Amino acid sequence: MKTYGVIMAGGGGTRFWPLSRKSRPKQFLNLSGKDTMVMDTAKRLSMVAAKEDIFVVTSMDHRQMTIDLTKDLLRPDHILGEPAARNTAACIGYAAMEIVKKYEDGVMIILPSDHFIKNEEAFAGVLKTAVATAEETDALVTIGIKPTFPCTGYGYIRNEEIGGKDYRNVKEFVEKPDLETAEEYLSSGEYAWNSGMFVWKASTILKEFKKLLPDIYEYLVKIGDAMATAEESAVIDKLYPEIPKISIDYGIMERADNVLMLEGDFGWNDVGSFDALADVYGTDEHGNVNMANVCSIDSSGNIFYGPKDKLIAALGVENLVIATTEDGIVMVCDKHRAQDIKLFVDRLKEEGKEEYL
Repeated sequence: MKTYGVIMAGGGGTRFWPLSRKSRPKQFLNLSGKDTMVMDTAKRLSMVAAKEDIFVVTSMDHRQMTIDLTKDLLRPDHILGEPAARNTAACIGYAAMEIVKKYEDGVMIILPSDHFIKNEEAFAGVLKTAVATAEETDALVTIGIKPTFPCTGYGYIRNEEIGGKDYRNVKEFVEKPDLETAEEYLSSGEYAWNSGMFVWKASTILKEFKKLLPDIYEYLVKIGDAMATAEESAVIDKLYPEIPKISIDYGIMERADNVLMLEGDFGWNDVGSFDALADVYGTDEHGNVNMANVCSIDSSGNIFYGPKDKLIAALGVENLVIATTEDGIVMVCDKHRAQDIKLFVDRLKEEGKEEYL
């Protein structure tokens, strides 16, 4: 059975404001030092799936940008545009229907566009095993990350070994815990971080939509019926914005009874906010991340990010994020509140300052 890659690239990346903006959200930024995040993800996927079999699902507003960025790697007709953001269930269902209707079936590897992976060979090995597992078992397979510290920013997957198998049985998905609970999870050895990466047959996930999300499934069927016809674009434009919003986790993964997990230990980071950049770039002898033109005196534990033609001068400051942009925005926050940077986006919307978004 053929393997298809599906990259989810429809997010807003508001925790990376002001670098991430409506016109160019996080997945289209170079935060790894190699390439844009969506291209980094596509290149990793091409280690497991053929380049011509990789899809990207993004917003219609960013479809042409995605085509331009990936033109040397991916097929333009495999860049799928969403007329409206309807969360991950709709995104994945859309891609699954595309594969079933136009290519009969296949195993889908579904990845967010904005992760960082240190050991790409190990990552590819886990994905290959996951593809084989999905083919063998007809199950929903997810990748759990072996936890390295009691993180309170990730959801967790409680799992148990199955004798003689590489994969594990998923017992439950749990929400982001407090520190005490996270420490218990880590010490028990029964939990993995929920990476949001999935592998399954396109036909299998559509059966789960029919069973667990029948309202969404009805929309997917109507869209599927129009695929490869002259009405495809018009039908998607009309129906897609009406699809109920729900994540694949809440809608299917937490309710399905055929979920398996493979554990990954390949240097994963979801690059969810500025404070994750220390894992990507490392720090200097003072604990600073210096991704800018910086003059730093008696300053430690900071993250500096900005264009090389703009100077950031810091004196006697600690544990700050200071980010600047080409168009003159300067953002400063306590590093320990990096997860709250999206509050700037909410406030600017309230104040009608859309030009900064």
